[in-house]
Amino acid sequence: MREWKVTNGYKVKADELSWEELKNTTENVIEEKRKSHRIVVLDGYGLNPGDLSWEGIERMGEFTVYDRTSVDEIVSRAALADIVLTNKTPLSATTLEQLPHLRYIGVLATGYNIVDVEAAKNRGIAVTNIPAYSSESVAQMVFAHLLNIASDVAAHSQCVKSGDGRTVKISLFRKVPYSKLQEKISVSLGSVI
Repeated sequence: MREWKVTNGYKVKADELSWEELKNTTENVIEEKRKSHRIVVLDGYGLNPGDLSWEGIERMGEFTVYDRTSVDEIVSRAALADIVLTNKTPLSATTLEQLPHLRYIGVLATGYNIVDVEAAKNRGIAVTNIPAYSSESVAQMVFAHLLNIASDVAAHSQCVKSGDGRTVKISLFRKVPYSKLQEKISVSLGSVI
């Protein structure tokens, strides 16, 4: 008959690991498993042109970043990967068939249009995206374009740079008629997607 002991409130057999030993062993296994991932970024330049750190992802396993990957290079670069991160590099059904270790595709954009999601699902590959990462940036760009369209800032800037503004005898130089946005703008506070 085995003896039982209580360790940190848990009942374990006397000849088995203590709770602390079990916890440490489990953490070591999790850490080893985490570091065993093979992660490939197919188009890193578009995702991170140098202003961000990959450090958090690097800790998860063997990590390789390719600035750009053509369709012909995908299979050779991701052949052993179980995780692929992409932004614009397409992953077709034919490509997915040639990546037997792949378990996860992270599309680092708002859509899924670059991945054959049905083929991924059939192969048991999880596919995720980032649906709302750029809402503020898109809104800012919309306003930049609205202001440019209404006032033709680019044309005015070019005229000033070329010297056209120096020949005007009045203090207010306009190359195009002034247009008010007040009656032309409709504001939406909804999501970009």
